[in-house]
Amino acid sequence: MRLARPLAALTVAFSLFACSAPAEPGGPAPDDTFVIGLSSEFENLSPVLGYAADGGSLMFDGLMTRAADLSLKPALAAAAPVTSEDGKTVTFTLREGVKFHDGRPLTAKDVVYTYETLLAEKTNSPIRSDYSAIEKVTAPDAKTVVFTLKYAYTPLVQRTTLGIVPDGGMEPTKPVGTGPFRFVSWTPGDKMAMAANKDYWGGAPAIGKLVVAFAGDDNVRATRMAAGEFDATILPPKAAKRFEGQQGVKVYKQDSADYRGIMFPFKEKVTGDRAIRKAFSLAMDRQAMVDTILAGAGKPAFGPISPDISWHNGEISSQTAADPAGAAKLLDEAGWIKGEDGIRAKDGLKATFTLMYPAGDSLRKELTLAAASDAKKVGLDVRPAGLDWDAIEPRMAKDALMMGYGSPFDPDYLNYELFHSAYAGQGFFNPGHYSNPEVDALLAKGRESADEAVRKEAYTAFQKAIRDDEAWTYLVFLQHVYVVRGDYQGVQQSVDAHEHATGGLFRDVHTWKPAR
Repeated sequence: MRLARPLAALTVAFSLFACSAPAEPGGPAPDDTFVIGLSSEFENLSPVLGYAADGGSLMFDGLMTRAADLSLKPALAAAAPVTSEDGKTVTFTLREGVKFHDGRPLTAKDVVYTYETLLAEKTNSPIRSDYSAIEKVTAPDAKTVVFTLKYAYTPLVQRTTLGIVPDGGMEPTKPVGTGPFRFVSWTPGDKMAMAANKDYWGGAPAIGKLVVAFAGDDNVRATRMAAGEFDATILPPKAAKRFEGQQGVKVYKQDSADYRGIMFPFKEKVTGDRAIRKAFSLAMDRQAMVDTILAGAGKPAFGPISPDISWHNGEISSQTAADPAGAAKLLDEAGWIKGEDGIRAKDGLKATFTLMYPAGDSLRKELTLAAASDAKKVGLDVRPAGLDWDAIEPRMAKDALMMGYGSPFDPDYLNYELFHSAYAGQGFFNPGHYSNPEVDALLAKGRESADEAVRKEAYTAFQKAIRDDEAWTYLVFLQHVYVVRGDYQGVQQSVDAHEHATGGLFRDVHTWKPAR
């Protein structure tokens, strides 16, 4: 799911599939229903509009999918694609015998339709730019799909985890895919229900009915998990501690590229001043945040690419400790002078700004409060504001925001939209209107080159450039903590992206089987 917005509160009434009672250790839910509590709701269920484009959907398959180690493997494709020597033609052969949930056989025309619809300007897909390297997609025959590219684009094959929809489209409220679960119903603000696809080409899931319930408040999810209303959920580390060692429950901790960081509005006088942003970052005690707020389940962050990933530029995280003295010196030199109230000012302008966070997200709230406290020590007046997403969104060009993103895949993912000036002010993409021609050029170079050495150089320089600008202040990379009732075989751990949809630990829930 792209740009999903957590809900502040909800009351779930499971009318279609009743929530399971607490299962016996090692056993399935009595009614063969598995209920997952998620913090975020989907904005839509259409792959061409960005739903689970990175392969986290359980209703749709892409040409390719990912193994637990994040390597690509064929899904609807029968084998890995064949790429021409110049990198501009990528050819897939489709798997035999695949059918959509409504019984229609999968053909190359469905793949062409999916990508042509996504690329069409009238579709206005939020992920269209991710596929801008594609010139055309053709189907020489029913089992062959050919991507012709404008330029060699190395991440193209990774992008083919995009779910395939049937030729001619589908009703928005009745998605039809080829995945291990078929759609049953979606009640916005409440839940989505799915049933096992007994004819799934990869084998029918052991879980017969799957309900995804949306609960934006961390405490609500923890309470409902404890009450037996959820069979699994994802929680902040401190909220998950109550389940550790509990009989019949397993807690999984998974490394991730998921970060929390602060987006600054660049058109505002205070946050638009580089000295303010740099000093703010220097004042942050990131290790204390990891130790206390994350209960050790994470690591300090200084940029958008995790140190667990080969694309990471180690130079940007060489200075890891908080440096309030350095922050104060920087502010003094920039003309931000402390007043009698301890708050700095320059030319009559107070060093004050609002830092928003989603009210139901306890982790972001705690990080926001800690950041405001650290900033106060150097004379910056940061005012926390817990709001719902509808209130946050129209204020993002004026007020700073505690955000979460992150991908363990190619560095082109997310970074192009978050930092390229062409996306300034486009919703949750570059909401602070950041603009740097050098960064634009580096992102384009990394996207368009087929040479891995050139791409590595571009993304290394990109990380340094946004760190020098302090485009965002990155705070922490999270470990994702999942709580699962019962004992299941087939649970695969990996490096997570930012938690949305049914990705992460849940992306392979169709392979889970109750341990006997």
